[in-house]
Amino acid sequence: MAVVATAAMLLGSCSSGGDDVPPDRTDPAACDASKGPLVVGVIAPLSGELVAQGKGIENATRLAVDQANKRCAVNGYKLVVQAEDDGMNPKLGVQVATKLAATKNIVGVVSTLNSSVSEKVQPVLDGAGILQISPANTADSLSKGKDFATNPKRPFPTYFRTCTVDSLQGPFAADYLVEKAKKRNIAIVTDGLTYGEGLADSFTTQAQEKGATIVTRQRIGDGVTDFAKVIAALKPFSPDAVYFGGQYPEAAPLSAQLAAGGQKGPVMGGDGIFNNSFMTLGGREGDLATSVGAPTEDLDSAQEFAKAYQSAGYPESFGAYGAFAYDAANAIIGSLTATVGDGRWSDSMRDELVANAGRYKGDGATGKVSFDEYGDTGNHVLTVYRVTAGKWDAVETGEYIG
Repeated sequence: MAVVATAAMLLGSCSSGGDDVPPDRTDPAACDASKGPLVVGVIAPLSGELVAQGKGIENATRLAVDQANKRCAVNGYKLVVQAEDDGMNPKLGVQVATKLAATKNIVGVVSTLNSSVSEKVQPVLDGAGILQISPANTADSLSKGKDFATNPKRPFPTYFRTCTVDSLQGPFAADYLVEKAKKRNIAIVTDGLTYGEGLADSFTTQAQEKGATIVTRQRIGDGVTDFAKVIAALKPFSPDAVYFGGQYPEAAPLSAQLAAGGQKGPVMGGDGIFNNSFMTLGGREGDLATSVGAPTEDLDSAQEFAKAYQSAGYPESFGAYGAFAYDAANAIIGSLTATVGDGRWSDSMRDELVANAGRYKGDGATGKVSFDEYGDTGNHVLTVYRVTAGKWDAVETGEYIG
């Protein structure tokens, strides 16, 4: 998954999301909504330590839906958003997914942020035939099964995602840390959850192939902020750098406590630590993160999304996943338009909607939006960021195929 916080950290190219509609149809009051509402669901952490990222997902989905309603995207229907809080808890995720699956006229769900939550949500939504597009899940197993490296099989045909996967992000980070930053003795620390473990695994394999030595691997508990035991375990190895698989609420204080304990090398992580709060919670100058997509300033259309988001007046920033949620929502809407046409929606159309999602192609806030045979995004652009003068500064962007 991933995290960020300002318009200077977006990614891609934004447009109508693939809907071909007349430019003068911009007043929702002028649209025919006589057939009633259709529901676009959201499942995200709307409480807890990642609430800012969750609200960015919700708000970006609302922006896409509001824009679709203004251009009368789905003939005869008004789209509405129903957002549910998973609290980063898989059990709660199942509860709210079950609630959405029973919601009348639900057409698709932008869901979820955490890969560990999605593992439990997927079978619920798939069992009801409901389209799910994640803006943030990066665990490869969600789209290719547990044996994704040797025998990939798509477990849930209703599942898609607009962000790239750990098997690309981890090696991209390893290439930079070993070859560009010249770090050869690296310690691994993870939070033990699906995202962190998968990211660390893919990083480790590539780092070793590039000639680095993984001196030790340690695991912390999710939510732990006292790292005395971990730091003591790392100290005998004197690592050049620490690669962290997890989220910024743990990564930032880990970085600060490592520095206090005499560790001078950087902490590096994935999109889970790429958030402005990383610096305020203890992240240090020179720490590194990878995140999916290219920086906003490199893409005009991404700036269009950021401008529209700001104009909408949402109190929270769109974060690392807002752009991906916007694209996910527009993929649902574009696929829905192709499915319904001038007719009426019924639950019997769910299979056709999923099939149209698989064929979807559009210009989005993260670049060209499309999906492969596993439901994974066709966009493999990644960026390495470094903390410079208290801010994330992009240092390398590229497309990683593997």
